Amino acid sequence: MRKGYITVFLTLSLTLILSLVFTLIEGARISAVRMKFECVADIGMNSVLAEFHRELLEQYDLLFVDMSYGGNYANIGNTEAHLRNYMEKNLHPDTGFTGFSGIRDFLAMDVGKVHIEQYSIASDDYGAVLKRQVTDYMSDYPMGAILEKIGSGVSELESYGLETKDVDGERQNYEAQIDEIGLPLQEVGEGQYEEVPLDNPADIANATRRSGVLNLVLEDPSSVSAVKVSVEDYISHRARMQGTGMCSEAAAVSGEPNELVFQAYLFEKCGYYGQEMDKSLLKYQLEYILAGQNTDWRNLEYVAKRLLRWREAANVLYILTDSVKIAEAEAMALALTAVCLCPELAEPVKYTILFAWAYVESLQDVKSLLAGGRVPIYKSSADWKTGINSIKDVRGSLTQDDGGRGLNYQEYLGIMLFLQNKDTRTMRAMDIMEMDIRRTVGNARFRMDACFDTYQADLSVSSVFGYTCEMSRCYGFY
Repeated sequence: MRKGYITVFLTLSLTLILSLVFTLIEGARISAVRMKFECVADIGMNSVLAEFHRELLEQYDLLFVDMSYGGNYANIGNTEAHLRNYMEKNLHPDTGFTGFSGIRDFLAMDVGKVHIEQYSIASDDYGAVLKRQVTDYMSDYPMGAILEKIGSGVSELESYGLETKDVDGERQNYEAQIDEIGLPLQEVGEGQYEEVPLDNPADIANATRRSGVLNLVLEDPSSVSAVKVSVEDYISHRARMQGTGMCSEAAAVSGEPNELVFQAYLFEKCGYYGQEMDKSLLKYQLEYILAGQNTDWRNLEYVAKRLLRWREAANVLYILTDSVKIAEAEAMALALTAVCLCPELAEPVKYTILFAWAYVESLQDVKSLLAGGRVPIYKSSADWKTGINSIKDVRGSLTQDDGGRGLNYQEYLGIMLFLQNKDTRTMRAMDIMEMDIRRTVGNARFRMDACFDTYQADLSVSSVFGYTCEMSRCYGFY
């Protein structure tokens, strides 16, 4: 009888012990499911980021994942499929290995929901996402010299009003005064009269304005790049895909994008006249960012015309204060008007000569800048290079000059970029990136608005034992 009592006791005890063991096993299974889910999600989301675009990193030091994966169709669904695939492979690592396929899976997990709720595309917020990465990349760049050069240049430009001064209007006003006074008539035949010619050399100089600035300032205009693109194919001209903007975690770590840092980055990664890059489609890339035209010629011409306008405004301001040059122009005007017997024209003719002289000097300035020389924003008499007779032979008077003091072509470009609308500058910079990446193998349809750098995924897994786990994680390059 006593032995029977022991058997019943052991049976009851084993029941309790086994219940405890099975409860512990089940608790371990639940914890293992959660832990494995954490690991699989971490591996899967990092694996997605490991598919960053190699050419974009190689050429522009940017880390983005291309949602098209080299294909024709860019959609976040492609990334969701990649993430699901990585998670499934890590949930079932024995797939394909027959030596282990017969072992029962203690967790028996399957991927459930894979949904990317938020993702930041390079072009979101007019390129704020892109510029956040650029700010990180350029964090050690010495900005002091750039700030000093650009800051002083912009201040000087604005103090003289060179961007807004209407030199053409002032010049045409003096020409209108000449027309209003009119020239005396002389008889050339019985009952036939014509105006006595003024022979104003300023007219010769002004006639060259129709020739195009590049044809005047370049030694060999045919050497200008002939590359032409269809701007409609690039991000600044087409409808763009939208993400959800810069994620809060990345913004908190990186801070606000810095426009001057971005400008320094453009000078590091983009070519311009005299400093072209072999990798580039358009050779004058900074000029494209400023002008947005479809050919290298037009982009360079836009910059040259703007330089000419600045230089002409500055040179007019200076020459009207130089008593020696004013006296030379006055002497020439008096001689011309004496010949045509119309002394009242002397004053307006003098000013047309001064304006024409400033114009020729400005052509010389642009020629010097494109040749690698330097030109100060506001000149002194020592900086002036042309003589008054240059207005009679504009082309012949311009010389190749790569010396001087002041700012060089790159620094004038920097001022132009600083004054440009920041959103326009950023979108055209992404045009340049698309142009260059599309030239590489397998990237013919590359789009900056198909590239993301951070994303938030809502994930879930389920087990055949009746467990479901969910989580939301944010991963990215920050």
